[in-house]
Amino acid sequence: MKAIKKSLTEEEYLYLDFSHQTKGCIFPLHTSVTLFLLSYCDCKIFKICLVVTKEVSRDSSLLGDDLIQDVEIQIISRQELPPIVQNCCLPAVVERSDNFCRAGLAVVLRHIIQKSYEADPLKKELLELLGFKKTCLKACAEVSQWTRLCELTIPLAIENFLRESSDQPRTIPVEILQLEKKLSEPVRVHNDDKLRRQKLKQQKADGVGPPLTKGKAKSKVHTQETSEGLDSSSESLELKVAFSKLTVQEEPATTNREPSHIRKAKASDLPPLEHVFAEGLYFTLADIVLLPCIHHFLVIISRKFSEKLVEFPLLTSWYQRIQEVPGVKTAASKCGIQFLHLPKLLTTSTEQHPNLCEVPGVEEQSDPLFIGGPRPTMAKLMEEGIEVMFSPHPCPTWTLDWNVLPAAVSPKEGKMSSDRALRKQQQLNNLVYVVTNQAKPGDRIVDFCSGGGHVGIVLAHMLPSCQVTLIENKELSLIRAKKRSDELGLSNIWFIQANMEYFTGMFNIGVALHACGVATDMVIEHCIKTRASFVTCPCCYGFIQNTSKFNFPKSEQFKKTLSYKEHMILCRFADQTAVQLPPQRRLIGKQCMCLVDLDRARAAEECGYSVQVISMEPESCSPKNNMIVGVPI
Repeated sequence: MKAIKKSLTEEEYLYLDFSHQTKGCIFPLHTSVTLFLLSYCDCKIFKICLVVTKEVSRDSSLLGDDLIQDVEIQIISRQELPPIVQNCCLPAVVERSDNFCRAGLAVVLRHIIQKSYEADPLKKELLELLGFKKTCLKACAEVSQWTRLCELTIPLAIENFLRESSDQPRTIPVEILQLEKKLSEPVRVHNDDKLRRQKLKQQKADGVGPPLTKGKAKSKVHTQETSEGLDSSSESLELKVAFSKLTVQEEPATTNREPSHIRKAKASDLPPLEHVFAEGLYFTLADIVLLPCIHHFLVIISRKFSEKLVEFPLLTSWYQRIQEVPGVKTAASKCGIQFLHLPKLLTTSTEQHPNLCEVPGVEEQSDPLFIGGPRPTMAKLMEEGIEVMFSPHPCPTWTLDWNVLPAAVSPKEGKMSSDRALRKQQQLNNLVYVVTNQAKPGDRIVDFCSGGGHVGIVLAHMLPSCQVTLIENKELSLIRAKKRSDELGLSNIWFIQANMEYFTGMFNIGVALHACGVATDMVIEHCIKTRASFVTCPCCYGFIQNTSKFNFPKSEQFKKTLSYKEHMILCRFADQTAVQLPPQRRLIGKQCMCLVDLDRARAAEECGYSVQVISMEPESCSPKNNMIVGVPI
């Protein structure tokens, strides 16, 4: 109780969108999901504000019983949001200082779990929601297909599904089919081999036929285990493992060795592990996110299209099983969710849903004329007049006077060696020169992928008349940056823990130092949408690949010359610039870097920008020493 009172003195504000509600359903679904997690965690340490549109009445008496019971909720307009939150998509959490904001569903939900645990450390089961190594939904949606499915596409798809006219036959969202397929795939866990051998032993003891080989899983519905209790002697090994963790009844470790035929079984002959919950064997935050969404989908399907239920045996089995998790039914009832009693589906699903072939994916482009290695690709570009060419550095000898700057401004204050800190200072010299020569009083500057704030803090100190915003997905890095900022007493700086997609504010200059892979392309795209200048230093070229947002090559000029596979060759060799490599190999790597960045530059020029690819000075400041500088024409 004392821990809870301590947390209340450090109250944070939680802002949730509110458009409308129907029976048992609050829109948008991100709000339903957030309220469900608050209920499950029994968390009352946030001041909750529903943010309504102009068309929605602010009369709280019009709100139904579908919000969390016994929780005070304030209704405000978007104009009443703190300025930092007005630049973000909701949900968002803000500390009292009003200069540190967490935005986006996954980031906010992970923060709620962490704060709930800190308020009551006895609730260790809450930390289990974050999964193995606390990585559940930690990867940003821009690079993780699973995070994107849970956080963005499924909630949005089901909202659209619920909006469709009830008089017309409804098309099942592709995202639901993707989730059903995901539940049919073999589970991978950290102790995978051990559990699969235990399953093989169980199958032999039960007289089950020979196991499936080579990882080909047969999707099976566990309706009897979920509907008739958890103590059945016939329950699967997966269920035993999953629910023993939930009920804190781990089986005692045994010192007996497995039989010889189990120990010597080939990995390819071991039976695959089947899904118990969304991510595998264990109940995680992903299940919390999906439950309100899938519930509302199944409500419509069961009432009006019940014949379609047989198309989703794994999804309905998951829905029934999740109700057995301690605390889920109580949390759901507080949020107005009344679980359905679905019929038992005793069939198995071994075939892919016919509509799954319509699911878009990234295809590997075949090129019968492809020749490996970077030189043929570079020669092909030269034939079209595309050569390695850098723009001259505007001021190669310019440097900040680091000796007179406050200590907290210097990267030497971070946890890095003196040699690395010197190279970081040299990198900052390049970016700061370009930005300070572009910036005007009153400009808004955004440091994307800011990490510990090396770029943003220097800019905020050097440009006190400009507003600087640091955007970073990693919480600890941003907390370190804020600590340095507080030491300097900076008042013109904001900190936003979020994925780039959740930042919606207007700005004049976007900066990114060593944004990995396609993150550089995301920064440039964000700047182009806002017609802002950009100064980026790319990194991790080898991680570049086609995504849901980008296809490579990007520019029309490069597309006409190179295939996707040829472009990927340039990207892979662009990463070979490490100082320990032979000089000739580093030279080829540098040339490939330039060509990849020229493609980015040409693509931005096609959007009305003047763009330069510049080599930082000195080049020894980093193996990844290119700058792409773009200014809207």
